[in-house]
Amino acid sequence: MASSSSLISDTPEWNDLKAHVEEIKNTHLRNLLTDESRSQSLFLDSDGIVLDYSRQQATLETIQKLFKLAQAASLKDKINRLYGGERINSTENRPVLHVALRASRDAVINSDGENVVPEVWKVLDKIKDFSDRIRNGSWVGATGKPLKDVVAVGIGGSFLGPLFVHTALQTDPEANESARGRQLRFLANVDPIDVARNITGLNPETTLVVIVSKTFTTAETMLNARTLREWISSALGPSAVAKHMVAVSTNLTLVEKFGIDPNNAFAFWDWVGGRYSVCSAVGVLPLSLQYGFSVIEKFLKGASNIDQHFYSQPFERNIPVLLGLLSVWNVSFLGYPARVSMESNGKGVSIDGLPLPFETGEIDFGEPGTNGQHSFYQLIHQGRVIPCDFIGVVKSQQPVYLKDEVVSNHDELMSNFFAQPDALAYGKTADQLQKENVSPHLIPHKTFSGNRPSVSLLLPSLNAYNIGQLLAIYEHRIAVEGFIWGINSFDQWGVELGKSLATQVRKQLHASRTKAEPVQGFNFSTTALLTRYLQASSDVPADLPTSLPKI
Repeated sequence: MASSSSLISDTPEWNDLKAHVEEIKNTHLRNLLTDESRSQSLFLDSDGIVLDYSRQQATLETIQKLFKLAQAASLKDKINRLYGGERINSTENRPVLHVALRASRDAVINSDGENVVPEVWKVLDKIKDFSDRIRNGSWVGATGKPLKDVVAVGIGGSFLGPLFVHTALQTDPEANESARGRQLRFLANVDPIDVARNITGLNPETTLVVIVSKTFTTAETMLNARTLREWISSALGPSAVAKHMVAVSTNLTLVEKFGIDPNNAFAFWDWVGGRYSVCSAVGVLPLSLQYGFSVIEKFLKGASNIDQHFYSQPFERNIPVLLGLLSVWNVSFLGYPARVSMESNGKGVSIDGLPLPFETGEIDFGEPGTNGQHSFYQLIHQGRVIPCDFIGVVKSQQPVYLKDEVVSNHDELMSNFFAQPDALAYGKTADQLQKENVSPHLIPHKTFSGNRPSVSLLLPSLNAYNIGQLLAIYEHRIAVEGFIWGINSFDQWGVELGKSLATQVRKQLHASRTKAEPVQGFNFSTTALLTRYLQASSDVPADLPTSLPKI
């Protein structure tokens, strides 16, 4: 086993997998897929979710070797430490307890010897009460009108997670009915065009703004918050802020200083990482305002279902564990640097600060439905080998049946879901093309090498519960990867350096605009660009107008 201060790549299990790579590279997927017993072994059905990983470049022997690697990395112990509330985010000295955010009311999840679940439910109950009052009209705006539109202001995980859930729920029949007559918009970018887009068509009298910032100091979020505060104040007067703005934060002093009643602040905790925060007030508050708490509670229950699955199921039947191990196999052994999916886990040092002699994380991207076929599928079929995750749904949220069509719209979509993994796995040989009488000069262009790995994940539907399951699967998958690689998946120091340098630039811009100070203290390139920018935008007044941009 790897000790706490050694690298996983120093273990016999890692080296065994390294030696195994050549054997796999000499085995084509079209040959692996002829083995029906292998394919059956790499097919898992759990609580209505189907995972098919038979199109991975892996034999049953590979999978067993990966399980041995998991044992060498003490994966089960690390999972137990996560659920036990230990401070596994060692660089920030914090527990990682997003599982507590969706635990049942009677669950016990301790942090520093104290059960955090009652505090979680205290906030959830407060969200339910507040969102019910907004939605039923007992809480009204400054002019007595109901608040039917919400703008959630945040960035990073405070924006991407809630936006993901909102996008998925918009066309779900139950959620759509609950949201009738309401709008939810998300503002993250500080570009004034984004501000204008988010408030276009909205009336300050009927709009509630939710400011999401743990410290209430995040530069981008607070600039957007001040911009929307001005939008409300200029239309309704400064006192209207108390009725039209609420906060998700832990810094009640700054919340009150901003003009928001601290009673209208919704807490979360330092053991909630930004990228895991959608199940906290960060996501639950704006989503409950739009869809009602009962719908979002189902989302939380779906996530909790996978939390229990991840904690209790043996590795052979554990969806996040299997997906995480396969990612490690693809990235660190087969050398595939990207995945068509989502998330990031890139670190250059171990959790103990040792430089890593192997690659971690993936460059992740993706696209809904068949859109990808007209953008990056050329690349994944005949260019770089990029492992793919195909996520499909059995029942459409909005089924369409046209009388004269051979199949329904959803069946057409799912035809591609089933076909593309096989196309990537099998490819098409020159011999096959010759038998089809393809012109010889076209054969090189129409040949597909195949042997391109993928996994298929089939969900029963895409309701709030299943969306919660899907999100939790990927959260835990990322944790598994980090646990195996021996890195900290829960800090994000990589984003801090750019923010720090931006602060210096911000000070320079202010000094140059208000005091005509020359640009100094930067390298030649930055100095030249900043100077050109300041010269070309010299017509921008130093005392900025308070009017918002129009589009």
